[in-house]
Amino acid sequence: MFAPAWFRNDSGGLNRPCRVAVTDALASALPVQALTGTPSRRRERRLAVRRFVINPPVFFGAIIVIGLFLMVGALLPDRAAAVFTTLQAGILAQFGWFYLLAVGIFLAGVLILAFGRTGDLKLGPDESEPDFPFMSWMAMLFAAGMGIGLMYFAVAEPVTHFASPPEAMPRSVAAQRQAMTITFFHWGIHAWAIYGVVGLSLAYFGYRYNLPLTIRSGFYPLLKERIDGPIGHAVDIFAICGTVFGIATSLGFGVLQITAGLNFLLGISAGTATQILLIAVIMGAATISVLTGLDKGVRRLGEFNLLLAIALMLFVLAVGPTRLLMRDFVQNIGLYLDTLLLRTFNIYAYEPKPWIDAWTLFYWAWWISWSPFVGMFIARISRGRTVREFVLAALFIPAGFTFFWMTVFGNTAIHLDLTVANGALSADVAADISVALFEFFAYLPFPAITSALAVVLVAVFFVTSADSGSLVVDAIAAGGRTDTTTLQRVFWCALQGVVAAVLLLTGGLAALQAATIAAALPFALVMLALLWSLSKGMRADLAQQASLRAAGPSRSFPAAELAWRQRLALALKVPTEADIAAFLRASVEPALEVVAAELTRRGRPATVGWNEETGAVLLTSPAEGVRDFVYGVQRSDHKLPAFFAFEATSPELRHEARTFFSDGSHGYDVMGLSKDQIIADVLAQFERYLAIVQSLETTLVARAPEHG
Repeated sequence: MFAPAWFRNDSGGLNRPCRVAVTDALASALPVQALTGTPSRRRERRLAVRRFVINPPVFFGAIIVIGLFLMVGALLPDRAAAVFTTLQAGILAQFGWFYLLAVGIFLAGVLILAFGRTGDLKLGPDESEPDFPFMSWMAMLFAAGMGIGLMYFAVAEPVTHFASPPEAMPRSVAAQRQAMTITFFHWGIHAWAIYGVVGLSLAYFGYRYNLPLTIRSGFYPLLKERIDGPIGHAVDIFAICGTVFGIATSLGFGVLQITAGLNFLLGISAGTATQILLIAVIMGAATISVLTGLDKGVRRLGEFNLLLAIALMLFVLAVGPTRLLMRDFVQNIGLYLDTLLLRTFNIYAYEPKPWIDAWTLFYWAWWISWSPFVGMFIARISRGRTVREFVLAALFIPAGFTFFWMTVFGNTAIHLDLTVANGALSADVAADISVALFEFFAYLPFPAITSALAVVLVAVFFVTSADSGSLVVDAIAAGGRTDTTTLQRVFWCALQGVVAAVLLLTGGLAALQAATIAAALPFALVMLALLWSLSKGMRADLAQQASLRAAGPSRSFPAAELAWRQRLALALKVPTEADIAAFLRASVEPALEVVAAELTRRGRPATVGWNEETGAVLLTSPAEGVRDFVYGVQRSDHKLPAFFAFEATSPELRHEARTFFSDGSHGYDVMGLSKDQIIADVLAQFERYLAIVQSLETTLVARAPEHG
């Protein structure tokens, strides 16, 4: 569907162990190593062979699952369509109610997180600022709403529901209202609530706790270290399979529409051979963009494509019944809001209708399968935003544009069918839904030009979807790493094309829909668990913040404690990267080793280690039920003020040796401290940590009678 135009960062003494009960609301459910960017104790099993970087169980597991599904088409080509149709019917008959209920829970869940106390939490450290200005961020969210799906269904869906509504008389005024209400429902905030669950989980645990941007990271509050076991692997496998089949479905729709357009414009056969050839050509273009490093060019092309799509929409608005369209838009919003709650849970239990399987339930499965892709995109651009900002913007900005798009194309198409087309347009759409857009343009000025532009738009959305999708799937298969080889992305890019081609070849549109519905079922369960885990983690964070406020602010080391010669030396000379590295080795590491040894001797095991990625040295003392105690120091770079334009292009950096702790708060510069001074500072932070633990323990004891 969606193809982003650019997608692509106890206070009882040292020897007293912490014994704090774990509760949903008070005990920290998150790993300290994630909070601080310290070396993870997670046993990551990645395989590096000939420069490949993969998580073997996930990579090979996903390949096996996808391969088994495709074998049905390869080994049973004559029966594949029947097999896929039976599979789809069986899943929807048994679990259709589950899809509808799950999506309702997703929408209610993200709104509760947004409007509750959790809405003030940031997607990043508490002091973090957004990576993008608000208007730029909104523009990127807006861009995320464009893609193949809007091109394919903008005319087809409203006209189909107008001609064959589920509850009204065909081609009546009631059918017009119902057609647009249903279209808005399928393309509205429910879809973005689905994406919001995955995007919020990725952004929250990725930016606030520095966990890898993989789906399994969202389960840490529930699974702890077991996210690196079979359950975590299964979660990522489901995410990959869902994404691959979801993208393949979009690519399939794109190919069907492109071939229909070429047939309409040039008379080229719209048969299977043409479709497979088009998949090969367009996937080849996406592969070239990966191999040659033309990603930036493809993104620029995607941005141009977005502008072209908007221009096409404005053209239709201008030459169509403009005044009526603006009235229709307002009415459509009212109808959508009026029926929102009922349609959310309307499974037609008392009067079963096969219509809901073909439309609503398929859409919900499609959006679920797309959620790792779009969720990753909106997560990557939302660092520093609050949970409330994220949810409200992600729900309403793309949906608002989609509503206007659907009104312009859908209501214009219905108006044409009632007037100049006199039913011919709806008849053509009923015969072949792929030609809907081109038959629609035939009733407007310059049909050849607009149809050609539509073919170009779909083709570019095809390339950007395949290119960006391969990046997302590759990152999940590599355990969240993005420093993988281009060949790996080429592999996933090619696999998406193969999946789309095989499904089209063996079962056509029915096979695409069946694959999406089957892949989305297990991932819907994953998403429900993600929502629960998010709530658990956020409540723990709120409890941690309350304890931090009770314990007082983090202590900054007084400058007066530096010897005056040290202060003078630091004032006259800006430390270099080499100076910071030498200081960490010569002063910080020995000081931490001394404290770790003493803590261990007094019954609080502690270790000192390095994070090779960040160059940080840290002391970690594990604890049960609360975050571990951590005192770390790492190099922090800050841009010095620039007073001339040429300086701003390459600003001078100031390097600091900055501390970090388990609460994620900003530390302070300790560059120049002696070993004894660092030891004293570690002890001061440890005393503060014990005060927080005691505060949590006291709160739990006070609440114990409430729980019997």
